[in-house]
Amino acid sequence: MTKFGELIGSKTPTLIDFYKDWEDDRNNLHSVLRDVAAALGDKAKVVKIDISKNETLAAALRIKGNPTFIIYKDGEMKWRQTGQQDANTLISLVEQYV
Repeated sequence: MTKFGELIGSKTPTLIDFYKDWEDDRNNLHSVLRDVAAALGDKAKVVKIDISKNETLAAALRIKGNPTFIIYKDGEMKWRQTGQQDANTLISLVEQYV
């Protein structure tokens, strides 16, 4: 959890995608996240966390749906949504906290 605390404690907004590797549409989601990361550049971080490999963290954050997106800045959760999101929506959301 210490590394997670360091990750979300940044002054730079951090978009985290909590996912499970077995999702059928994971390739589409990976390309969406690549587009988001490319558009935001160094203004924000985009991180993927596999729920099945980080069960304790997922339980602590009460991650129930797949995927779940959370934006953190300065250690504080700014936004959270479960379900598919398109790249433009995610970019707009993250840019609110830049």
